[in-house]
Amino acid sequence: MRRILSIVLAASLATPALAAQCGNSGGGFESWKAAFSREAQAAGVGQRGLQALAGTSYAQSTINADRNQKSFKYSFDKFMQVRGADTIVAQGRKRKARNPAFYEALEQRFGVPAGILIAIHGMETGFGGFMGDSSVVSAITTLAYDCRRSDFFVPHAIGALKLVDRGSISASTRGAKHGELGHTQFLPGNALSFGVDGNGDGKVDFYNETDALASTANFLRQKGWRPGAGYLEGQPNFYVIQQWNAAGVYQKAIAVMASRIDS
Repeated sequence: MRRILSIVLAASLATPALAAQCGNSGGGFESWKAAFSREAQAAGVGQRGLQALAGTSYAQSTINADRNQKSFKYSFDKFMQVRGADTIVAQGRKRKARNPAFYEALEQRFGVPAGILIAIHGMETGFGGFMGDSSVVSAITTLAYDCRRSDFFVPHAIGALKLVDRGSISASTRGAKHGELGHTQFLPGNALSFGVDGNGDGKVDFYNETDALASTANFLRQKGWRPGAGYLEGQPNFYVIQQWNAAGVYQKAIAVMASRIDS
């Protein structure tokens, strides 16, 4: 019996922890990074991605933002007012009228109408006016470490490191507080899976408007968008808008603004 116990103990000591341990403060971030680096390498992250991970720091501003998301708790009318819906619609109509061939080409390729893409673009970054000032890699790894929603953000952290490997982003790329990047604020795992080269220059650049909107249309199509079907609440494509953002008030806002832009 003693020999069996010794073998079991030796085996347990020789087996590495299955997952890096999450934390609720910055105190354990560096030790978590060391463990997560092994997970990332096992998931296929290369040297550039691992170097980016090594250079990250705990993003307290990201944690603060994650704990203070007030706008999604507003009523629909208040949300539309706070997020500047009327301005987005007015500017969106002008953008569509200025470059109809661009949006028509996207709709022909992916089946997603201009209004949806324009509404998302306007809501997320004011049409590229502000795409964030936080380190994408530090923000997303901080959320992967944080115990609150670690399981959700770990795949996006792996995605961010793989985007670094591919050259789509760098260790210094800036985005939103939750690690969203580019014109339409893709979470990194989604950027990795659904990014497309919209302008044909051989690379996927989410800070290029054409690539970002093509990638957004591709995301929606791959999630089940039905060309020609309605997208208002209760219609077939409203379910697909729900795949873009989990907040009900946001989903309804995108659908309503898009219908006004498309009308």
